[in-house]
Amino acid sequence: MRLKNKIALVTGAASGMGESTALIFAREGAKVVVTDVLEKEGHAVAASIVSADGEAMFMHLDVSDEEQWRETVREIIER
Repeated sequence: MRLKNKIALVTGAASGMGESTALIFAREGAKVVVTDVLEKEGHAVAASIVSADGEAMFMHLDVSDEEQWRETVREIIER
């Protein structure tokens, strides 16, 4: 597992390439923070990682909002 004990913040992870990246990183052992503006889909991606014995959580993040970036990183560090 190349990413064991690493934390991966994946943007746009509710679908498409972001979702694929999140799933691959989880398979490689990363703790994945699934971020997107699509909450329902993002929660589903995080749940699919957890159901496959991975570690993941969803966080709402609009990448165009600098304050949301700060808050997201702050919360990840706190956890």
